Amino acid sequence: MQYDRNLPHNALPLLPPPEQQIITIEILQAVNKANKALAELKGLAKKLPNQAMLVNTIALREAKASTEIENIFTTDDELYKALSGNEAGLKGNAKEVLRYRQALWKGFDSITQNGKTDTALFIGLYQEIKRVQDGIRPPQTETVIRRRGSGTLGGSVVYTPPRGQHILENLLENLAEFINNDVKYSYDPLIKIAVAHYQFEAIHPFRDGNGRTGRILSILMMIQKKLLDLPILYLSAYIIEHKEDYYECLNKVTVRNNWKSWLMYMLKAIEETSLFTIEKINEIDRLFDKTSGLIHQKLPHIHKETIEKMFEQPYIRAQSLVGNEIKSLNTAKKYLQQMQQLGIVIPEKSGKEIVYIHIDLFNILAD
Repeated sequence: MQYDRNLPHNALPLLPPPEQQIITIEILQAVNKANKALAELKGLAKKLPNQAMLVNTIALREAKASTEIENIFTTDDELYKALSGNEAGLKGNAKEVLRYRQALWKGFDSITQNGKTDTALFIGLYQEIKRVQDGIRPPQTETVIRRRGSGTLGGSVVYTPPRGQHILENLLENLAEFINNDVKYSYDPLIKIAVAHYQFEAIHPFRDGNGRTGRILSILMMIQKKLLDLPILYLSAYIIEHKEDYYECLNKVTVRNNWKSWLMYMLKAIEETSLFTIEKINEIDRLFDKTSGLIHQKLPHIHKETIEKMFEQPYIRAQSLVGNEIKSLNTAKKYLQQMQQLGIVIPEKSGKEIVYIHIDLFNILAD
């Protein structure tokens, strides 16, 4: 059947794709390289004294990058300030980014508790990202994907996803079975992740937020398939850097049934992102050791619990340090002032209070 981008793609094939298109020597070689990098990342993350140091910051950067793909921009400064205080007063882009992060954690809880992917999970992620109560888009919603930009082709239709409640439900059920059933569909998990990502984007089941939902789904599949223990793979940064290739490879599957270029793209993204995140972990770990050594030498009354809290995010309010070790707000303020004198943190006025920037951690995460 001839594909027409202006008509709903109701003939979108069910999964799996033809095996000869997704299992080739070149693809399997790329799978091995990506798996090796991912396994190294998983093992290294376990060695951190407090994985919250990594999870909080990397998950936030993933949220920021994923929303940037949708042209929702915010700054690191806005986000970290928001996380150090009350999120309820947030507006605009910062709120969109934090909704993504909240959806990521909601999905993580679901996957770790239920161990499976289903339509309820897809809908729950979408509802959290968009803060809405609806689900699969109704047939009267004539969703189309248009070309970005303002050139002569800007705004032209690139793809029209399937339409019709029953059609979308069947496609999503097939997608969930493909993801969950490792006996019937015994492919390497990374091949499943790449195939599932395309299929979800092609189904495009919601009115909005499909891209962000699909990117969270890829991370959650890594948790479900035991490739990672925590959502720490920063995939969206690679997509931003290679955005044109991303859309071109998606389109090649739709128009030409060319799975190879798409799979090679995704496997390269996973490999390079794993290596990037490994370097970030090493940088954070080295900074933690140096900072701990300095504090133990100059401020021996400050214990490990407080030092670890200093690495959970780069903007620190005194209230965030109060806990088992530090019982009072005044003590927390005194410790931050002492660390300021050592050049570990820099004070910044935020409204009526002082927020402290862990400047070296901020710089590592800003790269």
